[in-house]
Amino acid sequence: MNQEEQDRLESISQVSLYSAGANSATVQYSFKIAERFLTGETLLEMGPAEGVMTELLATTRKKLTLVEGSGQFCEDLRRRFPKANVVHSLFEEFDSAEKFDNIILGHVLEHVQDPVDILARARHWLKPDTGRLFAAVPNSHSLHRQAAVIMGMLPQEDALNEMDIHHGHRRVFDPASFRNAFYQAKLEIEVFGGYWMKPVSNKQIEEHWTPEMLDAFMKLGERYPDIAGEIYVVARNRNTRG
Repeated sequence: MNQEEQDRLESISQVSLYSAGANSATVQYSFKIAERFLTGETLLEMGPAEGVMTELLATTRKKLTLVEGSGQFCEDLRRRFPKANVVHSLFEEFDSAEKFDNIILGHVLEHVQDPVDILARARHWLKPDTGRLFAAVPNSHSLHRQAAVIMGMLPQEDALNEMDIHHGHRRVFDPASFRNAFYQAKLEIEVFGGYWMKPVSNKQIEEHWTPEMLDAFMKLGERYPDIAGEIYVVARNRNTRG
């Protein structure tokens, strides 16, 4: 295993905040969307981290394979999901002879060195035609990032902010660059969408918003995906030659 990348992941996992505050609500809503497209019996989740999405995926009763680069997270996942196949591996070093009905990449592609390479690898693990891949990432065109640029808090929409750096993000996609990664990986996009209309920072939301407000703004993001806080793609691997 690439030791430098392994050390980076372990460092991030020590104080990970993906299950905290408003982040937890976004993961739960992301599952609601992903659930619409689930098929078959098998599911590969790439990068489950604290397992917020995994807890929800486990309710579908599908056969779970979990690939996680952090050894600390893997230990916790094995304890909490004893029926799942938990694999401690970097995505770049993982391989599988099994073809999966579903592949989930929740907040993964902004972390990796080469997102097109990861998607191309995932394409080979996805059942042709019938399988579905669901991926979600933060959106650089989100209202709160646009506001941050206007206020001088970010130099540009796709600049890494403080929380991006804490989470170990390497980039922030916009809708066009996100879709383009799938095209380059030769995956066919069936659905592009968004959720979580986010006008201000997580801290402001957690201090002042009610659960009802959170839910309403999650739904509003589906109406206006290009400026939503999160964007997603549902894709498949066409059974074609070459």
